[in-house]
Amino acid sequence: MKACRDYRIPVRIGVNAGSLDKKLLNKYNGICAPAMVESALDNVRLLEDMDFREIKISLKASSVPLTVEAYRLIARQADYPLHLGITEAGTINRGLIKSALGMGILLSEGIGDTIRVSLTADPVEEVWAAYEILRDLDMRQRGVELISCPTCGRCEIDLIRTAEEVDKCIRHLDKPIKVAVMGCVVNGPGEAREADIGIAGGRGFGLLFKDGSIKGKVPEDRLVEELLKEIEEIGSDDTEKTIATDSHRLNTDEHR
Repeated sequence: MKACRDYRIPVRIGVNAGSLDKKLLNKYNGICAPAMVESALDNVRLLEDMDFREIKISLKASSVPLTVEAYRLIARQADYPLHLGITEAGTINRGLIKSALGMGILLSEGIGDTIRVSLTADPVEEVWAAYEILRDLDMRQRGVELISCPTCGRCEIDLIRTAEEVDKCIRHLDKPIKVAVMGCVVNGPGEAREADIGIAGGRGFGLLFKDGSIKGKVPEDRLVEELLKEIEEIGSDDTEKTIATDSHRLNTDEHR
């Protein structure tokens, strides 16, 4: 602690629900939020007794309700920065849902100072997911937001394939723009009028729209190509990144 204090190195007190002290488990008859908070505060007092206060606290569990309850409880009892996360959240799809739920609830209540998305996946995906959570809560303005509609009877294109292709190409761009991939020309442009750029599918063709206005009619097999050109043009003033495959891989490495 003396060395950390001399060099102003902060220490994170990390409580994991799965490794609580047996005394606490016996006292509270199992894992619960009060037990996690007591564990954290016991360690806080140890550091404070050594005149050390460069502290951050995390209270992680794989259960969303337990994690949320624990952070709410400690936020009322301690004034140290809180590091949020749902630990052992699972594979990429399951982990994203758990992380977004748990951290989204807490961040929307003003609880939390830093976050970590834990996925059984490439760490690059964790960084992307963390920025998505922050951006969707209007706490950060970084990266492309993709909006796309569910399939319905009016859909005239392979919307799932198209949306996934666009998502793969734009995921690692830093430009804060909103892109829409809509399934039909009837409601698409109107429902996505707040998007900076987007496409709406039709039978054999699609509409390209920008800033709420239709820019042109495009053959279906060129819809994605034309959309990506427009996105690249929008981002050209602020970044030299392109949407080519090689650049996509480069951008992924940069995030790592």
